[in-house]
Amino acid sequence: MVHLLLVMLGGAIGAGARHLVGRATFALFGPGLPLGTLTVNILGGFAMGLLVGWLAARAGGDQALRYLLGVGVLGGFTTFSAFSLETVLMLQRNEYMAALIYILASVIFSIAALFAGLQVSRMVVA
Repeated sequence: MVHLLLVMLGGAIGAGARHLVGRATFALFGPGLPLGTLTVNILGGFAMGLLVGWLAARAGGDQALRYLLGVGVLGGFTTFSAFSLETVLMLQRNEYMAALIYILASVIFSIAALFAGLQVSRMVVA
């Protein structure tokens, strides 16, 4: 139960930070490109690398910090950070084909699922 509360607290912080970054990039650069999303994905990947490296250097890592910061804050900020970590772990294990399949499947099926959801909602609403 404590881990769930840590994830929820961190998720709220991460989601708030994502919102603020989105507003800031919109104010700075306008609506042309989704720079807010790009920014949080890049920052989230970098932050996940810092966190995982720091936790690995500690004796066994700190589970409470992993749940609060990794799953919660970075999960609320961007799920791309988890995707990036999982991909890097596969590459470090020399699982190149699995990493490629994971990358392609994640991007292609996520976009296809969003498109399918839009189509279904349009049929329901119409």
